Amino acid sequence: MSGSEKEKEDYAALKDEGNTLFKAGDMQGAVRCYTKALKLSDSKAERAVLHRNRSACYLKQEEYSKAESDASKALDTDPGDVKARFRRAQAFQKLVRLDQAFMDAQRCAQLEPKNKAFQDLLRQLGAQIQQKSVQLNSTDARVQQMFSLLLDASANDSDQQKAAQNLVVLSREDAGAEQIFRNDGVKLIQKLLHSKQEDVVLSALRTLVGLCTGHQSRTMAIVNELGMEQLCGVMGSGASTVSLAACHLLQVMFESLTEVMKREIRGKDEAILAEPSKELRSMLRHLLEMMPASNVSGTGRDSAINLMVKQVPRKSLKNPDNSLTLWVIDQGLKKILAVAGTVPELSEGPPLTENSHMSCSVLLSKLYDDLMSDTERENFNKLCEEYVQQYFNQPGLDAKLRAIQAVSVLLQGPSEVGNRTLEMSGMMDAVIALCASEDVTHQQVAVETVIHAAGKAKRASFITANGVALLKDLYKKSENDRIRVRALVGLCKLGSAGGTDFSMKQFAEGSTLKLAKQCRKWLCNESLPTTSRRWSVEGLAYLTFDADVKEDLVEDKNALQAMFELAKSEDKTVLFAVGSTLVNCTNSYEVEKPDPQMVELAKYAKQHVPEVHPKDATSYVEKRLGKLLEAGVVSALVCMVKKESPALTEACREGIARIFLALVDRQEDRGTVVAQGGGKALIPLASDNTDLGKIKAAQALAKITITSNPEIAFPGERINEMVRPLVSLLTIECTLLQNFEALMALTNLAGINERLRQKIIKEKAVAKIEGYMFEEHDLVRAAATECMCNLVLSTEVQKLYLATGNDRLKLLVLYSGEDDERLRKAAAGTLAMLTSEQPELCARIPGTTTHWLEILQSLLLCEISDLRHRGVVIVQNIMQADKSLAETIMESEALEILSVLAKGGEGTSKPISKAAQNCLDIAVEYSIIMSREGREKEKEKGTEP
Repeated sequence: MSGSEKEKEDYAALKDEGNTLFKAGDMQGAVRCYTKALKLSDSKAERAVLHRNRSACYLKQEEYSKAESDASKALDTDPGDVKARFRRAQAFQKLVRLDQAFMDAQRCAQLEPKNKAFQDLLRQLGAQIQQKSVQLNSTDARVQQMFSLLLDASANDSDQQKAAQNLVVLSREDAGAEQIFRNDGVKLIQKLLHSKQEDVVLSALRTLVGLCTGHQSRTMAIVNELGMEQLCGVMGSGASTVSLAACHLLQVMFESLTEVMKREIRGKDEAILAEPSKELRSMLRHLLEMMPASNVSGTGRDSAINLMVKQVPRKSLKNPDNSLTLWVIDQGLKKILAVAGTVPELSEGPPLTENSHMSCSVLLSKLYDDLMSDTERENFNKLCEEYVQQYFNQPGLDAKLRAIQAVSVLLQGPSEVGNRTLEMSGMMDAVIALCASEDVTHQQVAVETVIHAAGKAKRASFITANGVALLKDLYKKSENDRIRVRALVGLCKLGSAGGTDFSMKQFAEGSTLKLAKQCRKWLCNESLPTTSRRWSVEGLAYLTFDADVKEDLVEDKNALQAMFELAKSEDKTVLFAVGSTLVNCTNSYEVEKPDPQMVELAKYAKQHVPEVHPKDATSYVEKRLGKLLEAGVVSALVCMVKKESPALTEACREGIARIFLALVDRQEDRGTVVAQGGGKALIPLASDNTDLGKIKAAQALAKITITSNPEIAFPGERINEMVRPLVSLLTIECTLLQNFEALMALTNLAGINERLRQKIIKEKAVAKIEGYMFEEHDLVRAAATECMCNLVLSTEVQKLYLATGNDRLKLLVLYSGEDDERLRKAAAGTLAMLTSEQPELCARIPGTTTHWLEILQSLLLCEISDLRHRGVVIVQNIMQADKSLAETIMESEALEILSVLAKGGEGTSKPISKAAQNCLDIAVEYSIIMSREGREKEKEKGTEP
């Protein structure tokens, strides 16, 4: 066979396989086949058919842009292809390109006037276009009314405020946003941004958010018309509410400019658009200019850093393009370091908040982590060293202090870079010398640098050898609590080097408890500055590796309350310390249980074996969890999740997810967690987190969904957001327990309504659930079958069972005869549902196994009422659907069993006896058996023996 003939044969096979998979409902598989076939065919006609078929798959998958593209390719070859045109009309309709959809539907109706589907679509589109026109006209009038009021100088303030708020509401509707934009609304908004009324400025910013959300072309026009200088000016203003609103607007603008680059342009954004990199770089340049500017407020600067953290580094390391990061490092690294090196107590430097240094360290860390080569990392190091050297070599102590402060921030962020700068000639000596300074500011910067250096492997031993005596001296002799608390944290950090290993104590017995007691004392001292109290939580984060410290902390209600209040405060730098402390108290960190044999070998070889503290036993941990719940830990965690700050890093989010999972472990505690907002907080943690954090949050959601009413625990639209995290647990990377809990939770959701079932189907969960129906573990297999039992209420899943060439139906029949009661109930329930909704499946049951009749009889004879009921319903459905099968059933022992069940009596419920009687009535109707009256008449005639 020649190469071309083989390709022809492969093409035909792939096309046929694609058609089969499409009919079976496997859209993903069908797309794969059609795509492969496209690569093998050069024929325009063949390719057009494949594009048309693939377009149908994309419609089913709700990928409407792709469906429109493929249908258009088919029409390019054959404009008379009515199927392709109809599919394109459907895609246009979903993309809200109604005029184009109407033209295609009209053409279809002209080609086939009697086709009902074409006529129906045409009617739908006509109604939609008319509705949109009415909406636009009414919206236009409302927009004009708002504009008139806002431009009227004689209007009173309250009316203008109300008009500005109404404008925000209008901007959130597609029609309203378009009308505002087309009526020169941006110029009006520009005037509103100069208003002296804060509420009006806020409304102007929120209106711009509505205009920019998901719309690239409008965003580009607004950026160019308003100018980044003005927007950054608003964000840098003193009013924190206005600054945060401007930050949110810029975030939306960034998303609109970058998201559209990652996927095909949305239907509502149809114009052919220019590459937005010019606008993006302009926005980033202005944000970098804000960093060292003295006229920018501390809140505004934090917002600029926050935006850089979110927008510059790659979201996925699979994306090979880190050019934006390289550009920011080249253009602005030293501007970022200017913030890092600012000491607020000195007169020089831009205004900062208590969060600025932490935010700066997160940004520097993100930029460094986004670098891909040693050359790029070396350049980053060089720029940092140049900046530090520049100030360190200047005469005067203030300049040296700036250099040390920058090193301190680098140690918190990209620690490798921080270590290198700390190793520069004279740097460590200067830090140690400043620790002994009489100036509190100098001492404070130096001690913080020592603390941050102590956690880094390269420097920990050096600090332990040289710094412990110094820190102890400061702790004991300093008269300033700000210095003492920092020195204490340094000691805590060094004292916790053994982690949870009970046998690796760094300090003498009881020392850690004394340090912890002092930390708690300072934490509760409200006369201390917030930053100093935050440092005491840092100390506890290290000391709570010790179980004795954990026990003392949870018993101290005042300390817990003080810590939770700090977590809710504006000082976002405390988030990680609070999270770490709670992770330790709840024992929600990962613990690898050593192999007992390896432990014995290690002891024999006189190697160190980690020991678990007796108070880290499960009974102690459960009591600690109870006390934390009583103290209000959930409300603190909820507030932490809501914080929009670089300090809420992915590591911090993972910690919070771990704590929540520990809190919902006991069934009786789940209601408390949900009542205090824990369920709502877990949803974002399951999507924006580390990979492990997502799993922990999803598992916590699963536990809640299993035992709580999901509609109460996750009201409104929130319940739909539950599906994706739960489906994410259905992978081999997760444990069997996580698989099982996800299946149980999905079962509950699938039983609520069709919308949730469709969401589960859309997340491609059906194939995964089917896979778990073959799992060896009894509980997992039964849970998967129970989930399928609820999913078959959806017509789409029923079609999978109707498709030929698979063993789906056979599996259910066989499982209905298994010994496992739970699995049997689920399988029989699914079979009862399917045979009721899709009667044609009944005729296929005998073909699944030769033992089908025995399995049905065993269900009818079962002592368990639920199973008996399912069996009777299946028999009833089969008999209704097929007379020949009804005859087969009546010729077996089933007739006698049904006759007994129909009489009712003890142990037989009314629904069972009624269904059994229905079976007998069907048999009478088919004339397979006689009715009771008929038998009595025959007896009278003497014809019966």
